[in-house]
Amino acid sequence: MKELKEYEESEKKRHEINLKHLSAGVKFVDLKMAYIDEQVIIGKGTIIYPGVILEGNTKIGENCVIGQNSRIVGSEIGNGTEIQSSVILESNVGNHTKIGPFAYLRPNSKLGDNVKVGDFVEVKNSFIGNGSKASHLSYIGDSDVGEDVNIGCGVVFVNYDGKNKHRSVIKDGSFLGCNVNIVSPVVVEEGAYIAAGTTVTGNVPAGSLCIGRAKEKNIEGWTVKRGLLKKKK
Repeated sequence: MKELKEYEESEKKRHEINLKHLSAGVKFVDLKMAYIDEQVIIGKGTIIYPGVILEGNTKIGENCVIGQNSRIVGSEIGNGTEIQSSVILESNVGNHTKIGPFAYLRPNSKLGDNVKVGDFVEVKNSFIGNGSKASHLSYIGDSDVGEDVNIGCGVVFVNYDGKNKHRSVIKDGSFLGCNVNIVSPVVVEEGAYIAAGTTVTGNVPAGSLCIGRAKEKNIEGWTVKRGLLKKKK
């Protein structure tokens, strides 16, 4: 009975908190399905979807969209930002930025304005400048990424050598193609282009193309000789 009473009191308090935000101009898709700590601040016009959890000293700006099943802890989110089904921990996000679905911002991450961190992208202890994009399936750890940088699918910042963490710098206007490995610590200067499939182990000069992969070779008749295309019945 004690547990039931505590639960009922908790639910009553949670409902009161949600009503306070509703009266201040926050919009709820389902008022009963949001979980917001008492100290959280939410700006007017922001929409909260079901299953959202906002914890600690979190501050959400105006006219944001916090999509379903997102969890934000001890973080600050700018105005007009959209977060879809993602987790943000002790980080800062700028204005008009899009996160998710299924993105993960670990502590000490800072995103600028008009940034995109898409599906299955993890950011840890890193800065990403205004207008930069990591649309899907990348890991950005212990790095400083400048403005208007493109981070392709499958890019990995290799920040750990088994003993120490290392930090890399990607400067403004650079382009990281798909499946690039940045083996920290390296510096990629302004406007450099890293070709898909390249593993970068040294600094890249401004405006240059960095390409590091084996030359393509075709061996005619290879699959036929080994019978690899014949299916067993």
